[in-house]
Amino acid sequence: MNYQELFRAEQLPVFQNKIFNTKAEALACKKGDILLVQDNNTGLIFNAAFDPNLLVYDTDYQNEQACSVAFQHHLDDVKIIIANHFINKKLIEIGCGKGYFLEQLRQSGYQITGIDPAYEGTCSYILKTLFEPRLGLSGDGIILRHVLEHIFNPVEFLSNIAKANSGKGLIYIEVPCFDWICQHHAWFDVFYEHANYFRLIDLERMFGTVIESGHLFGGQYLYLIADLATLKLPRATDEDIIDFPRDFLSSVQRYANFCKASYTTEQYGTERIGVQRAIWGSASKGVIFALYMKNAGVTIDLAIDINPAKQGKFLGASGLPVLLPENAMAILRPRADIFIMNSNYLNEIIAESNNQFNYITVDHNEF
Repeated sequence: MNYQELFRAEQLPVFQNKIFNTKAEALACKKGDILLVQDNNTGLIFNAAFDPNLLVYDTDYQNEQACSVAFQHHLDDVKIIIANHFINKKLIEIGCGKGYFLEQLRQSGYQITGIDPAYEGTCSYILKTLFEPRLGLSGDGIILRHVLEHIFNPVEFLSNIAKANSGKGLIYIEVPCFDWICQHHAWFDVFYEHANYFRLIDLERMFGTVIESGHLFGGQYLYLIADLATLKLPRATDEDIIDFPRDFLSSVQRYANFCKASYTTEQYGTERIGVQRAIWGSASKGVIFALYMKNAGVTIDLAIDINPAKQGKFLGASGLPVLLPENAMAILRPRADIFIMNSNYLNEIIAESNNQFNYITVDHNEF
């Protein structure tokens, strides 16, 4: 193929958002490699080593972020965008997860159907399956939030959606921002589940008519509203070649050195005991951060997550236990190191934990 290599990583868990009942199951989880490349013809960025057969989405897939007030504010921003373009339209949300956002839209008066194999409820308007044109669903608008990055051939997938929808309607797409990942050296945001990585220009070039586009969630996400009838294969220009940061993984060693420094023990009475370390956020970023730290010889004690479905479960590849904040507080001593996976949640986390720890926002690349 005509592409340039950007980044390699080996033996990452194929699922970052699948929880495991035991540490042994977590350590033995399926793993895959990443060969991140940019296609010189289309400009698109993808994992050339991706094998979709390794991924089976089911009810053990837990990616619900709406437990967080900060993320609810993000969804409020999305609802405003939706309201500007989709009022009085029949909608379909492909990849609706557990149905939280879909239910919010229904409560706001939208007529909407959902599709997702990870759905756990019993609502008749959510189909517990993968999207396929043979389902016979069509609507005036399509919602596609954090789905397209999981699809190996995104243009073909969008083409199937357009065909199923008789080549008409508007589509709302939301995905992570690859430019943000590069600028922040966010190695913890490159993982196997994401077969694709998008810049805003990539999304815009997929359509002849783009109605609105921009950034959300502190720049971490991209969004676009476009006319499905104008879908096309993007074409790259010479200016599109990505200058991928050569020091992309440099902070891995800096974090490892920080943890291994003399600061790793504290005096408690007559006893010296190690400083405890925890990861706050057990979704994708946390899973990858935990694995890189483990590979660097760093001990992390536990992961914290406010999603009750993850309590008592274990992170893939690293085997870290996941605890609810109140349970983690009973274990962690004051001044423990808390690695916060997403600074959008910093204030929420400080309030939740009574500001008693040493907080390190990983996506700010502080070291």
